[in-house]
Amino acid sequence: MIDLSKKVALVTGASRGIGRASALRLAAAGADVVVNYVTSQAAAMEVATEIERLGRRAYVVKADVGEQEDIESMVDWIGTTVGQLDIIVSNAATGGFRPLLAAKVQHFHTTINTNVLALVHLVRAGLPLLAREEGRAKVIAISSHGSHMALPMYGVIGGSKAALESIARHLTLEVGHRGVNVNVLKAGLVETDSTRNIPFADQMFAGRTEKAMMGNRVLTADDVADVVLFLASPLSDLIQGETVTVDGGAAIHV
Repeated sequence: MIDLSKKVALVTGASRGIGRASALRLAAAGADVVVNYVTSQAAAMEVATEIERLGRRAYVVKADVGEQEDIESMVDWIGTTVGQLDIIVSNAATGGFRPLLAAKVQHFHTTINTNVLALVHLVRAGLPLLAREEGRAKVIAISSHGSHMALPMYGVIGGSKAALESIARHLTLEVGHRGVNVNVLKAGLVETDSTRNIPFADQMFAGRTEKAMMGNRVLTADDVADVVLFLASPLSDLIQGETVTVDGGAAIHV
C-alpha cells in the first residue's frame, strides 16, 4: 500500500472533479492536503471536512493560480504556516469552449496563465520547499486529449494543454537534479461539472464505452486520482518528464 504519511500535498482546483478526487486520494494515503480553490469556497470546505474525517490535516486556501502573485502568496503561506511541501498537483484549468477564430486575445492570455504558466510559477515559488538531497518531491500536472487531438470548440484549451506537456518536460531538465519529479497525467473523458459543458458532450459521453477497452466501465475522477497517487509516491521515482495517459485505451484508435 502507498504510504504518504508525513507528506504535504497542494492540489489546485481541489474543490471539485479530478482535483477533489485527487485531494481525497492523497489524504487517504496519509498526506496532509492544502485545498486550493478560487470561487467554490463551500465545496472546498466540504473537501477539507472529508480530509479531516480521514484523519489528516486540511488547509483551505483561496488563490487564483492564473495570477503569479496569488501563487507566490499561497506558497509563502504554506511555507510559513505548514512549513513543508512535498507534492504539487497542478489541476486547476480554464479556457471556455469556443471556436479558435472566435477567441479573443484575452481568452488566450487567461487560458495560458492558468493552464500553463501556473505550473511554472508553482514550481518556481515552491522550489525552496520541494528541493531535497534525499527522496523525491513530486509535481503532477493534469492534461487532456485536446493536447494532441482536435476537438470541437476546444482549440484554446487544447493548445494550452500541448504547451503544458512540453513545459513539463523542460521543467524536468531544470529541477530533476534537485530532487523533484515533474510529470503530466493526461486524462481521458471524465464526467465533471466542466466537461458536461463541452459542446456535443452527450455524444462524447455516449461513445465512451465503444472507444475504450474496458467493457461497460467508464473512466471516473477516482480512476485518475489513483494514478495521481502513484505519481505522487516513491513508486514513480524513476519516471521523469513523462506524460502518462489514463483513458482505458480510448485514444489509441479512431
